[in-house]
Amino acid sequence: MKFVLIDRIVELSRGERIVADKAVSLAEEYLGDHFPTFPVLPGVMMLETMVEAAGWLVRDAQDFHSPVILLRYAKNVTYKNFVRPGNILRVSVTCRQLSSGESDFSGVGHCRDDEVVRARFGLTHLSLSEDGLGPTPVEQELADAGRADLIRLRC
Repeated sequence: MKFVLIDRIVELSRGERIVADKAVSLAEEYLGDHFPTFPVLPGVMMLETMVEAAGWLVRDAQDFHSPVILLRYAKNVTYKNFVRPGNILRVSVTCRQLSSGESDFSGVGHCRDDEVVRARFGLTHLSLSEDGLGPTPVEQELADAGRADLIRLRC
């Protein structure tokens, strides 16, 4: 299942920083249960929006060499306010360290002028190739699709 939260990349400074928007819609399935009479974006989805943005930063900086990027850790996560349907969550993620196999970030999310989430987190970057001699056909397909998605998100 491909789960995409980011609707638009506002700014991308290669290997350094990314700013992205997630528009919250009442049509999103998980809002029906969270909460039925007071729908809000779950906190874990706020964090995942920052993780997804950081993943795009890694893919761009490393020319899509690691098709699989996973959350390694999250710490100092603080939630300060709700994000409701009709709101736009804008996340700003700054790279603290980036290497071939892992990366570390700090991120903050705002809704209008209000800070709603802040976190430090790390990612692990995985390759499908066992010999390290180049991308597998699946990796090449994922890289091509990722490049197309990045172009679409930056429009």
